[in-house]
Amino acid sequence: MTIKDTLLYLGKATLFGLIMAAMFLLVTRYFDNQSLGNSLLQTRANNTVELSFAKAVRRAAPAVVNIYSLSIDQNRPLNSGSLQGLGSGVIMSKEGYILTNYHVIKKADEIVVALQDGRKFTSEVVGFDPETDLSVLKIEGDNLPIVPVNLDSPPQVGDVVLAIGNPYNLGQTITQGIISATGRNGLSSGYLDFLQTDAAINAGNSGGALIDTNGSLIGINTAAFQVGEEGGGHGINFAIPIKLAHSIMGKLIKNGRVIRGALGISGEPINPVVAQILNLPDLKGVLVTGVDPNGPAARALLMPRDVIIKYDGEDVPGVEMLMDRIAETTPGKKVLMTVIRQGKQQELPVIIDEKVVVDN
Repeated sequence: MTIKDTLLYLGKATLFGLIMAAMFLLVTRYFDNQSLGNSLLQTRANNTVELSFAKAVRRAAPAVVNIYSLSIDQNRPLNSGSLQGLGSGVIMSKEGYILTNYHVIKKADEIVVALQDGRKFTSEVVGFDPETDLSVLKIEGDNLPIVPVNLDSPPQVGDVVLAIGNPYNLGQTITQGIISATGRNGLSSGYLDFLQTDAAINAGNSGGALIDTNGSLIGINTAAFQVGEEGGGHGINFAIPIKLAHSIMGKLIKNGRVIRGALGISGEPINPVVAQILNLPDLKGVLVTGVDPNGPAARALLMPRDVIIKYDGEDVPGVEMLMDRIAETTPGKKVLMTVIRQGKQQELPVIIDEKVVVDN
């Protein structure tokens, strides 16, 4: 092979490699754009492409409202009142229904809702649920901005999120972080299943929106982790998942309150030691540790040390599932429970009561 042939061969090989590299970069760029979403890539005036959440914010932010309490001086009732910042809320429908935290409006006499376009409305309280710290307000207005909602794709750990609210009554503010954890419960009533995020949620952010990078609502901001009296600032903040919040909202709009069933027991998971002592076949079920003497369980003759393995025909894998099913049962319904008592199975019928809501 001559030098000319060698150079020609190397030239063709180099050209082919450059073409393949260019195609690879184009394909990679295309899929990168698709995965990030068009809302994240913004072309600036100097033709540079930068990562941005501006489109997501523009989709959601107009529907995030500031909530105020109208304070009237009792000594001078004829004078106009002053507005005191309480927190934030999210407009969920064109009918003017707004989701917020119950603790935001709990002590307010008259509630004023301020939109980002400058409009202000006096709102009415449709209903509230102290168990989940959620409340629904309603305003009357035309062309209300509505937040996009994502009920189908649950957030995952590592997802980028944005928190929108009115911290310290400074005005609407956006903070950014990730989903740090999901399924955080036991932080309140046991009915919650918090999203944990490091996006800053300060006083006044409560009731505001936690959105994904498409601008869809995935949670209602509710609390920051505190140690003693030192407040938040630890990067540990919580939001109520929108699927739960949306469900509670529907019940509040329908009934003005959330109706839950009550069995009148306390229970704990089965561990290997308990399983051996009580002669249980496996670790499934809930060990009854306490029975309210005035509750449905006592009337059904359920006893401490009984193990509930089935509720209304459904296997009981653990405490969370059982408590959820009890809460979802319509009060007055007769339910058949399968329990293991002293190593033997038996069935106990029970009529579920309505859970009494305690407003602390």
